[in-house]
Amino acid sequence: MKPAPFDYHRPGTLAEALESLAGRPNAKVLAGGQSLVPLLSMRLAAPAMLVDINGLPGLADITVDGSGVRIGALARHADVLASPDVRRVQPLVSLALANVAHATIRNRGTTVGSIVHADAAAEMPVVLSLLGGSVDVASVRGTRTIPADELYVGPLESSLAHDEIATSAFFPALAPGAGVAFEEIARRHGDYALCGVAALVDGDSVRVGYVSVADVPTVVDLTGVPLEQMGEAALAHLDPADDIHATAAYRAQLVRVLTTRVVRAAKENQS
Repeated sequence: MKPAPFDYHRPGTLAEALESLAGRPNAKVLAGGQSLVPLLSMRLAAPAMLVDINGLPGLADITVDGSGVRIGALARHADVLASPDVRRVQPLVSLALANVAHATIRNRGTTVGSIVHADAAAEMPVVLSLLGGSVDVASVRGTRTIPADELYVGPLESSLAHDEIATSAFFPALAPGAGVAFEEIARRHGDYALCGVAALVDGDSVRVGYVSVADVPTVVDLTGVPLEQMGEAALAHLDPADDIHATAAYRAQLVRVLTTRVVRAAKENQS
């Protein structure tokens, strides 16, 4: 199947891109295109225009300092994954990115694009949520910062307005003494996860994020819950579903097993 007809615009500046979006309510932003292009090809999305931001300067930067990691809108998964500074300051970003799709997709796909695509089966939205990160967005009205807990409002739906462009995502640095871990189960490496689990342990605090077992990226606070009971406790906040890849019961069992395993690993990784 081929995409429905659409106009194409490749602006040279961010201001020009924002003007284009403001003038066409049914326009879509094209960055890496690894999520959008398949939707176009299957006609699950039919925008009137694509605004290709790949020519915009200054949006591919990866900035790392003591406060955390800031990833520009055009930074590719592969570049973020290859950064030793990202791995040092916030290792959960690197751990999760190693599980994102296949190398060819990581070479083109953008981390910020994955975040704002808001797919609960993707790794980076739940990592942003678990770490309490944020996304900076711009429009002709100005700029704003959206905290992760205000970003996801429904299945494949974020709180970005139609005329806003996400310019960067920020992941706070790992606190001294804290530990993180990530693991997922997929039929083949690089396929969407049947279940994925990310854990952040900081002192007595235990917070766990889940991939592919709820309609939106979901983080559960398991502080004070005995390790062997954490998986069952987490299921009270999740909604595993049947599909062609796995039954709900199998996904629920993966939650039980992976929660215990990943939290234990995060505790062992505490520095």
